[in-house]
Amino acid sequence: MKYDVIGDIHGCYDEMTALLEKLGYSLKTGVPVHPENRTPVFLGDLTDRGPKSIAVIEFVASAVEKGAARYVPGNHCNKLYRFFKGNPVKLMHGLETTAAEYRQLSPQKQEHIRALFMRLYEQAPLYDILHQGELVVAHAGIKAEYIGKKPSGKIKQFVLYGDITGETLPDGRPVRRDWAVHYRGEPWVVYGHTPVKAPRMVHHTINIDTGCVFGNRLTAFRFPELQTESVPSSMPYDETRFRANP
Repeated sequence: MKYDVIGDIHGCYDEMTALLEKLGYSLKTGVPVHPENRTPVFLGDLTDRGPKSIAVIEFVASAVEKGAARYVPGNHCNKLYRFFKGNPVKLMHGLETTAAEYRQLSPQKQEHIRALFMRLYEQAPLYDILHQGELVVAHAGIKAEYIGKKPSGKIKQFVLYGDITGETLPDGRPVRRDWAVHYRGEPWVVYGHTPVKAPRMVHHTINIDTGCVFGNRLTAFRFPELQTESVPSSMPYDETRFRANP
């Protein structure tokens, strides 16, 4: 099996479908179908900040349920899941846009979307090991020694939020260590979470969150070819969202 790992979509539905079509997928049936039997793998953070989070949920959840795609959750997915469960969460950092979209739906449509996403989230692995262990897909990354272990609280925090120090930047975002420079594992780890202007490859890791929702590009990593493809964003460009270091 060959895979196309797609970075943080954040509600950018039009860019997602454009990237899938550029990668050679047909979307005529409503789910991605590739003539070479490739499978898209969605890297988490499907929603928030972008204009069409509900459409992204419907597309990805349907594709996963029909066996046409794979998915691992991101930190924004985790927060949306807690929102749908009725837990107290702050409507900020993009969740307010998804919540606003959701609240415009009819009660019946709301229940459909809520159930669809909760099922997607609950059935997803925290991280995915693919291609006989040669490929690992984890939203914010994963240490080599964590791969294959039963997810603990520490592993879950790392996979969803990265190698955080406990400190915060002036805008409230967490300070993260650059875990990738210390990675010495054999499997390729494909991750996102921290926007970069171009895919960042270090050892056997690659960050493919190229900040689509911040006006840059939406990127996919093709495995086993080890190639990237991307499409431009339609969103306004925000230079402040891109960091030189993780």
